[in-house]
Amino acid sequence: MIAVDTNVVVRFLAEDDKKQADRAQSVLRGEGVLLPKTVLLETEWVLRGAYGIAGADIAAAFRRLLGLAGVAAEDAPAVARALDWYEGGLDFADALHLASCGRADRFATFDRALIRRAKRLDRAPAAFEP
Repeated sequence: MIAVDTNVVVRFLAEDDKKQADRAQSVLRGEGVLLPKTVLLETEWVLRGAYGIAGADIAAAFRRLLGLAGVAAEDAPAVARALDWYEGGLDFADALHLASCGRADRFATFDRALIRRAKRLDRAPAAFEP
């Protein structure tokens, strides 16, 4: 199994450099690829911030990427839950943070908007302001 960096995923999804996109495709369509959660987090930031891609399109691209035969996300259940919440309007970073809380039943944050949004999420830890 190999893990990939953000730049490989961005090249694969953006296809803005033909040579690198082809090489990224070769890796991602190969066997045994791990997508670390941190790479997904950074990829969303790059696609949204640098490329101006809408959240719905990023979520769809992530789902296509994660649907490739040899690709697996680190902590796949948390990533799937975060994608659901992202598609529901939550910021991807916030969604991934909440979905990755594991055994925690509460999440401390000073972000009051996140606290309000988290109350509406299924299976999310209770967000509160310390």
